[in-house]
Amino acid sequence: RTMAGHILRDFDRALDSLRADALMMASLTDRNLQNSMTCLLDRDAAICAVTISDEAEIDALEKKIDRDGVEILRRFQPVASDLRQVVSTMKIGGNLERIADQAVKIARRARRLTLEPELDEAIVLGPMFIESTALFRDSIRAYADADTDLARTLRRRDREIDRMNHDIADNLTARMAEQPDRIPDYLELLFIARHLERVGDHAKNIGEDAVYTAIAEDIRHPNNLLEVA
Repeated sequence: RTMAGHILRDFDRALDSLRADALMMASLTDRNLQNSMTCLLDRDAAICAVTISDEAEIDALEKKIDRDGVEILRRFQPVASDLRQVVSTMKIGGNLERIADQAVKIARRARRLTLEPELDEAIVLGPMFIESTALFRDSIRAYADADTDLARTLRRRDREIDRMNHDIADNLTARMAEQPDRIPDYLELLFIARHLERVGDHAKNIGEDAVYTAIAEDIRHPNNLLEVA
């Protein structure tokens, strides 16, 4: 049993553990996102409270991924694809934490809305929620399976979520003019749509990291390439 082989096995185990933590974090974030929307659409204040309290577990996992990732870099000093795997997993942990943060913001706003008469317009956020969640889940699948083709679809789909957000904002602004006494409640819905739009942004980032991890290609800012003299 060679020393090099032993170190390689140790590295593989450490990397597998890091990736497992990231996928666990993704699963918890997915649950939080689902609960935040249940809170809004079913007006369930108890689910709102669960979403808010569950964030602590996600934050703890992000810190663990960062800590373990730094330890892997220090101990094994990986290069090339091994280095990309570690760094990208740490970056994905950061994006997952931000998605979970958006879920908590949705839950807090939705909880405030449960104290007011129901707004029919809340239902218009359903399709945007479905799209944002699908984008998020596919970004995680692209990372887990090193599926660069799937990852490359995310940018276009994120633009569709941006368009939905714009349309919802126009719709809710018109409703504010018709029902000025409900302006604070319509504003809550406007901000919830904005939080869902941010979920799409972070999911797109995860997809970009998935491509970089798999084939060392940076697909960020495709229309913004600098010419090097």
